[in-house]
Amino acid sequence: MRSSETEALAAVDRYLAALNARDEAAIRDAFNFPHVRIGADGNFRIWKEPQDYHFEYFRKLTEADGWHHTEWDKTEIVFATDAKVHVAVNFSRYREDNSLISRYFSLYVVTYRNGHWGIQAGSGDGT
Repeated sequence: MRSSETEALAAVDRYLAALNARDEAAIRDAFNFPHVRIGADGNFRIWKEPQDYHFEYFRKLTEADGWHHTEWDKTEIVFATDAKVHVAVNFSRYREDNSLISRYFSLYVVTYRNGHWGIQAGSGDGT
């Protein structure tokens, strides 16, 4: 596995750990900015700077389902260069009692910018 692939997977794992911890600063650190998300219905969201992203955005999208945590089911490198890696992820969202909310798919574009590996963009069938 090339170094860029290892670094990209580490960034994706940092993101999941930060999301589950509800740690806004750590989520921002797992991203590169501007950061872009494209949702299942084609909705497009961009955060130009780290301070533009707030965990409250994700919480509002998932609170009706009772989201408590997310787990990776699969992470797979589908494309890689020395400075950009596409990571396909299958993941499941759970309630606090570990009951399944649903399973999802996303494609993350992880980039190396200014000495930092982070998720630059994500597109999937979730929120």
